[in-house]
Formats: sequence, C-alpha cells, structure tokens
Amino acid sequence: MTTIQTCCVFAYAIVLLRIVKSLSWSALLSDKARQHVIFGFTAIVFFLWIFRAGIYTGLSVHFLWLSALVLTLGFRWACMAGSVALLGTTLAGADSWEMMGVNGLVGVLMPISVTYLIFITAFHRISRNVFVYIFVCAFLPGALVIALKMSLLATVYWTEGIYDWATVRDNYLILIPLLLFPEGLLNGMTMTLLVVYKPQWVFTFHDKFYISGK
Repeated sequence: MTTIQTCCVFAYAIVLLRIVKSLSWSALLSDKARQHVIFGFTAIVFFLWIFRAGIYTGLSVHFLWLSALVLTLGFRWACMAGSVALLGTTLAGADSWEMMGVNGLVGVLMPISVTYLIFITAFHRISRNVFVYIFVCAFLPGALVIALKMSLLATVYWTEGIYDWATVRDNYLILIPLLLFPEGLLNGMTMTLLVVYKPQWVFTFHDKFYISGK
C-alpha cells in the first residue's frame, strides 16, 4: 500500500469508529421497522454499486445514491450503511482492498457529509417546502457528489501514478457530465416517492416543517 492509501485507511477507520461508538445500537435492536429500513437500503446500495461499467480497473462508474441514503437514514446510519455496502463490493472483488480507505473517504464519507451539509444549510437558510427538499436537498447534492467523488478518485489514481492523466481524463473524467443528471434524478425521484408514500421512513423529513401551513 502507498502512503496515501495507508493514511486514508487510518483516517477512515478513526472516523468510522467514532460513528460506531455514537450510535444507539440498543434502540435499533428494539425497533424492527427501523432495522428493515436500514438493512433494506444497505442492500440496495450494495446492488447499485456492484453493477458498474468501465475499461480500466478502478476507473469504473456506477450510481452512488448516497444523497437519498443520508436523507432517509440520517448522517450516522448512512455512513454505516455505505461502509457495509463498500465492504460487500470489496469482498466481491469489485473494489480492491488497497483502495478501501480511499473509497471509504472519497466514495462514502465525503458524499454523505456534503449532502448532509447542504441539507442542514437549506433547512436553516431557505424557505422550507417539499420542492426545496427534493430539488435542493436531494437532486442537486446527488449530481454534485458524484462529480466530486469521480474528480477526487481520478486525482488519487493520477497522483499515485497508477494511470497517466490522459487515461484518467479520457476514460473517466469525460463521463462526469453524462452522470450528473441521472444521478440527481435518481436521488430526487427516490425522495419524491418516499415523502409521498413512506414519509415515516425518512429521517430528515417532517410534515410540520415542509407541508403544514404551506
């Protein structure tokens, strides 16, 4: 493992350990409905990530769906669900063990953190209604985080000398514009369906803030 990969593993492990310690596991064990939502969404993320396309190892593309995940499960449980999904794809051979730390930081924690930051900012700074929730908190972060994730991952592969810049640019970065709208649409549609049919599953959505009196 390279220096960057080793540092990322330690950083990812430290953050994940703090998240694990802060979670209320007893509350989860006593809430069957919550268990089903968390385990179900974790499985969906895993299957979305296991199906990918790409020519070069590591430079493959797939939907993230992490903006919808954090809005539904909340920040800490989304980090856990994304980490379990990443472990599953790594065990399945879709991702390498050497890149576990990088993938964890760039592909799990960063997208979830950015989405949650946008949600918190929108909640306190923008008028609260369903349109704002779906478009600003789900659609826009979905498009933004996949662009950030691919850009950062490409930078790591290039910096590490795994691939030259031309290979990274022509086989990976060039795909970013093609994925922005589909990723944003996937997250936006997911949250639209959830807040309409299963609002009780969505941790960050409350009728009194987004619907009542609007």
